[in-house]
Amino acid sequence: MSFSRVNTSGATLTKNRTEESITPTSGMCVTCIDGCIGMCEIGKSAYRGHEVIYPQPFGVITVAGEKKYPIDYSHFNIMGTAVGAYGIEADSDKAIFPAVNIEVKIGHDRGLKFHLPWLISGIGSTNIAKNNWEGLAIGSALAGTALTIGENVVGMDPEAVFKKGKIVDTIDLKRRVKLYRDYQADGYGAIVVQANVEDSRLKVQEYAIQELGVECVEIKWGQGAKDIGGEVKIKDLKKAQMLQDRGYIVLPDPHDPNVIKAFERGSFKEFERHSRVGMVSEESFASTINGLRKAGAKYIFLKTGAYRPADLARAVAFSSKYKIDLLTVDSAGGGTGMSPWRMMNEWGVPPVELHSLVHQYAKKLASKKRYLPAIAVNGGFSFEDQIFKALAMGAPFVKMVGMARAPIAAAMVGKTIGQTIEAQQVPVYIERFGNSKDEIFVTASSLRDKLGDKEFERLPTGAIGLYTYYERLAQGLRQLMAGSRKFSLDHITRDNIAALTREASQVSGIEYIMDVDAKEAEKILKA
Repeated sequence: MSFSRVNTSGATLTKNRTEESITPTSGMCVTCIDGCIGMCEIGKSAYRGHEVIYPQPFGVITVAGEKKYPIDYSHFNIMGTAVGAYGIEADSDKAIFPAVNIEVKIGHDRGLKFHLPWLISGIGSTNIAKNNWEGLAIGSALAGTALTIGENVVGMDPEAVFKKGKIVDTIDLKRRVKLYRDYQADGYGAIVVQANVEDSRLKVQEYAIQELGVECVEIKWGQGAKDIGGEVKIKDLKKAQMLQDRGYIVLPDPHDPNVIKAFERGSFKEFERHSRVGMVSEESFASTINGLRKAGAKYIFLKTGAYRPADLARAVAFSSKYKIDLLTVDSAGGGTGMSPWRMMNEWGVPPVELHSLVHQYAKKLASKKRYLPAIAVNGGFSFEDQIFKALAMGAPFVKMVGMARAPIAAAMVGKTIGQTIEAQQVPVYIERFGNSKDEIFVTASSLRDKLGDKEFERLPTGAIGLYTYYERLAQGLRQLMAGSRKFSLDHITRDNIAALTREASQVSGIEYIMDVDAKEAEKILKA
């Protein structure tokens, strides 16, 4: 049984000539024929080379791996019960799913509060993020949950102003922060500014704290999509040169006369901008934490990627020792922008395995009475059942789930629907609900009531799309929790899920479904 697709994918716009007869190891057609124009990944690489490393078309897509792992969250089921209630009186008139409390408070002082137990954990400088920021920022703020401004936003801003290698003004970061804050209400939610190697050198977080009043910053060790720094593609020669001058790795060299000539005659149409990989050490980590606290950071987060288990142990241990407020653990297969396609599929620790390890490591420190931050886990989550399973898998340490692609999809769909409404060309599939925002978006009436008519009319439909998607997740999660008789998040436990296979049980430590309640059932039967 093969877990990977090789040599052909919609992500790289490639396909096999003989779609039925494929060699499983190489992914090549069983009969590779002289005269084929090269539709597969090998063939396309013969004329476009390194360009085929990345998903295409860049800038208008989000991408995630398509590898099928031996164990995933579908290998667990949620356990409901017919008795009792936790967090509410066991009364059928009171223990109803709308009464389930899914608010969460985190931070060293529990000063960060969210209406929903999930956040968008890192939307950075890619076009797909920038073009949908209105929807993401306003929708997140209205929903009262967190949004992270990812890496390289300042460095990519052509209007940013630097003095002695440090940022002194930036249009894009100010815009992103303001869009969120303008719709934040009652102290719920948070806007978080993330930093990678280049951002740290440019002193982006210090600027955000001191000039923009940002309270939450995040140190980035990596992500689940790739084992290297962030990348984007640049179609403009002057911008490529500007980014190289700002300290980024740009390929090919945009200042090389021969490269410039090749670009101008159309030999290639895009430059690649790459970020550096970080070099983690406890000394540098401690220095960074101290520097951010001196700069005025109120809350400090750490995001780590799908690295080997020893690196996860470092993340947990450092977060404990230096009193981090939120540790986000991103597992293999993720991705929102441009990551090498094979890397996205073939490197890193998958979600169930990584989340099981983080629970093991957190439990070890908790047994020693050590400080533990709130933990968030990422892993391609998109619906309420997955969110419930992840919270149960990591209970009591995992407090939130991180998402990216699914919220972006919701914001993009909302934006697109708005465009069709304005053009009076609503597709038949959607027109059955109506032709206006009030008719199409099921949350429109509640948002109109909350904001007033004038403010509602100003809302971008991307924000309404994200808010409406979140409303669905919230109600679905409340229903699942009510079925398990858990009426607040702190009552969710690992035995709220069961493993469907022995292997899933062995990896996760979650009980195999045929062993669940065995002793209790025996007592009941004997009685």
